[in-house]
Amino acid sequence: MDRDAILLARAPQFSRWLAQVTATGGCAHPIHLKGSTTTRDAGTGEVLHHYDTAHEPGERLLVRCRNRRATVCAPCSRLYAGDTFHLVRAGLLGGKNVPADVRDHPRLFVTLTAPSFGPVHRTTTGNERCHPRRNAGRCEHGWPLGCPATHDATDPLAGQPLCPDCYDYPAHVLWHAHTGWLWKAFTDNLYNHLAARTGRTRSGLRRAARISYAKVAEYQKRAAVHVHAVVRLDGATGPSDPPPAWASAEDLTAAVRTAAAAVQLHTPYSRGLGEHELHWGSELDVRPLRTFGGHEGPTDDAVAAYVAKYVTKGAADTAIGLDHPITSPDDITVGRLSAHVRTLIHTCWRLGGLPELEPLRLRAWAHTLGCRGHILTKSRAYSTTYTALRIERAEHQGAVIGADVANVLDVVTDAHWRYVGSGHTPGAAFIAAGIAEDLLWNGEVARVALRERRADEAAS
Repeated sequence: MDRDAILLARAPQFSRWLAQVTATGGCAHPIHLKGSTTTRDAGTGEVLHHYDTAHEPGERLLVRCRNRRATVCAPCSRLYAGDTFHLVRAGLLGGKNVPADVRDHPRLFVTLTAPSFGPVHRTTTGNERCHPRRNAGRCEHGWPLGCPATHDATDPLAGQPLCPDCYDYPAHVLWHAHTGWLWKAFTDNLYNHLAARTGRTRSGLRRAARISYAKVAEYQKRAAVHVHAVVRLDGATGPSDPPPAWASAEDLTAAVRTAAAAVQLHTPYSRGLGEHELHWGSELDVRPLRTFGGHEGPTDDAVAAYVAKYVTKGAADTAIGLDHPITSPDDITVGRLSAHVRTLIHTCWRLGGLPELEPLRLRAWAHTLGCRGHILTKSRAYSTTYTALRIERAEHQGAVIGADVANVLDVVTDAHWRYVGSGHTPGAAFIAAGIAEDLLWNGEVARVALRERRADEAAS
């Protein structure tokens, strides 16, 4: 590594390579592109801007990998977390084209959990016992039905089934595969139940109010996801429209509880598995959000920070699943996985081979234990988008074409790019990690200085 870093530092174009790595924020696994971009005035054909990688180090341009997982790329995950924080916060307090009045709309922080698929060892506090059952006996497979032990958060036994043979692994996997449909059924029910509670018809409620949300999936110790969601009630046209006066946060809270309890779906019939009934777990948490004052409920900033922190967690952070898809059962042996999680992945692979379950694509999502889709999703009207935030950041950093192009409304861009590689050599990775640490430190210093300046301004 040292020899590689020295050779790299002595290269004629080292300063330009260093500038590229700095521009990626010290990305740990950058994408290498080769090609060119030419921007012309559509009317005159005049070339306004031209860029070609022919003069770059190695004739390639480095761009961020944009991986959200901190275990894969810490610099990109921090950027992703920042974007997520602003996306969620804008839907709570306004900003990013969302009016500030949304902070006065009814807003809830909702947690929906998975049902039980079998008893598991649980994390305990104080002198609390895991499953204190006198004369509990044993299950038909010979495992104890109780557990008098205590388990802290670091205990590897926490979250593991009391009896792996009694645990319903197929139901667990199928529930994961249907979480998107379970959420859709919940939001559909929510309109019905809110309409019934406020004395309106469903169509009448739709004409007067709109429910917006942003949600994130989190794995519990037992490797079952629960869903954290910010739910906001708007007027019919979205965040710029105040909700009707007859719909309160209390009404929305009550509707969330009854709507979640009413969800009931069925899996496709499978020979040998039969049909499974799916529903949300009995543990449901609904809390109103407060902006800054008040004494009940979490603050908007706390919720936004929590969601932003979670979306950057990789599989290695929780030992739940793998960071990359698997292509064969042999891949399941890779990674720091518990026997419980490994069995879930094996179950995904086995069920994914059944023709009747093929639409669920269980093998493609075996690394996430059957859960499909993006870890964070939102309704269309909740707030801004990741794309809009990236464009705004690029403009702020001056990464757009120069002013001579910006002043021309009608331009034509001709771009030719191709992928030529990814990642760093050992020496380059060492230098990139140092750049990432420097940028992180500079950001922390800047944030502290900004807080101190605001405090001084408030005191004066």
